[in-house]
Amino acid sequence: MASLIRAAAAAARSEAEAGLPALAFSQYRRFAGEGDRLGYETLYFRRRAHLTALAAEALVAPTADTGLLQDALWSVCDEYTWALPAHEEQAAVMGRGMDRCLDLFAALTAHLLAETVQRCGERLDRKVTDRVRAEVERRVLSLLAEGQPPLPWEAWPHNWAAVCGGAAGMAAIALWEPGPRLDGLLSRVRRAMDVYLSGFGEDGGCAEGVAYWAFGFSHFAYFAEESRRVTGEDLLDDAKVRAIAAFPVAVHMGGGLFPAFSDGEERPLVPAGLAHLLSSRLGIEIPGVVRPSVLPRDWGDVTRALRWGNRTATEQVAAPPGTSHLPGLAWVVDRSGGTAFAAKGGHNAEPHNHNDLGHFVLAAGGETLLTDLGAGEYRRGSFDDSTRYDFLHNSSAGHSVPVVASRTQSAGRQHAARVTSYVPGPDGVDYTLDLTAAYEVDGLRRLRRAFSWQRVSGDLLLTDEVENSRALPVDEVFISRVPPRCDGRTAVWRGRTAQARLLIPDGCVAHEVETLETTDHHGTPETVFRLRLRFALEAGTTRLSFGFSLREDGGRADAAETDQTGRRP
Repeated sequence: MASLIRAAAAAARSEAEAGLPALAFSQYRRFAGEGDRLGYETLYFRRRAHLTALAAEALVAPTADTGLLQDALWSVCDEYTWALPAHEEQAAVMGRGMDRCLDLFAALTAHLLAETVQRCGERLDRKVTDRVRAEVERRVLSLLAEGQPPLPWEAWPHNWAAVCGGAAGMAAIALWEPGPRLDGLLSRVRRAMDVYLSGFGEDGGCAEGVAYWAFGFSHFAYFAEESRRVTGEDLLDDAKVRAIAAFPVAVHMGGGLFPAFSDGEERPLVPAGLAHLLSSRLGIEIPGVVRPSVLPRDWGDVTRALRWGNRTATEQVAAPPGTSHLPGLAWVVDRSGGTAFAAKGGHNAEPHNHNDLGHFVLAAGGETLLTDLGAGEYRRGSFDDSTRYDFLHNSSAGHSVPVVASRTQSAGRQHAARVTSYVPGPDGVDYTLDLTAAYEVDGLRRLRRAFSWQRVSGDLLLTDEVENSRALPVDEVFISRVPPRCDGRTAVWRGRTAQARLLIPDGCVAHEVETLETTDHHGTPETVFRLRLRFALEAGTTRLSFGFSLREDGGRADAAETDQTGRRP
């Protein structure tokens, strides 16, 4: 708690010196004109960080001057829209202007403003308070009033329903007196929460990954606690909710590392307040990287950490050795003290979908060697199905999956993997997926991918069985942020703390290491390496077996530890 209070004070000092940046139209129009989101959004989130820091300081320092806070509140009320340019369609489909566009960030802004004026009370000028109340009402709460048409996100079974509904619901609780009006809005939010929960299977798996789990489920949980206080109903008292709460526990690879499947992150920030709430209410200890010295971005995360507690970095939850299987997602994660393996099936129309059936991750020594790139930079077209898979991060060309006859995997619900075998063992797991439906290739009769993982030795045997009625070229692709060395017989990825070695089976007719320049989710340039191994398959059935060996300690593995067939001795 003390570290977060210090972080709030430091952030407030920094923001007072930096000032509140302007939101220029020249930046706003860049999304429509150039497809760029980051120019405007960087300024937008700087403004929210400015307001959040000043509001947090007011909460932890009751005698702090509120002059700059009031200026910031007034300025946010002046904004053309609280939504992002990338979400203009949310207003257009409702026939409304952008000033009444209720997207994720309009809802979060309403929550921030509403609880700030509620908590600060008479420390704020009445004119500021009245204006904030009026703008939150006009831009957000009135759109959820009884008789108003449903908003698109109320039918979306993913993070939008939880964040928009939860933030708007908490804003209403902060500003409105108990009564029929509040009851009606909370009932509507409760229905949105049911839609959100419907997007999870009984195993609690989140197809969007841990980062989006944290974004969506935190606002579900924060709303659940506010709703319980007002209505007495406990939304957390549910077996499925408990399974969803435990999702990061199931997929933790160790040391705060997670598989970055879909638009995920390898090291997502799990909010400290959420972790404390789930520990105290449900007895679930959530792993993840918590940085108590840095003020969180979202108001809910700041205030709930201050209210419920703030885990320190020394209280990280370890990942016990063993296998987790989420059948609803067709994810498998297996970890030991030093190595970890994850693989996925599923289908190619998941929320924040990547065409990645059969993709896998290998990690050792706290770093991923064979990696998932996670979310790339969001631009115009990133969420348009006609262009989404032109982006490297989303295409199967950016994943460790085969390319058959120069064709990557296809998008759509019908393009799905079928789990044919899941066999956990005392020292690892065997997992087999039928990937045939992922590809639209004439002459491909069957493509089956089998993983056999041994956690103690850190060895993985990957076997692709291809049945084809005509000659087909197949490229086996392996994605990394670590440059591999390949001589046609072996490939080695040497990281900072570990290495992965691959023995290439006979029949490889060409090999190439491609260097790809791209940008990560934050727009930062990054270099990605794609090892491509070409096999020319005659008609019939072919088994291609690839033996991987993981070792820690900066890559001191001995090549003799794996035999030349690619199989473990």
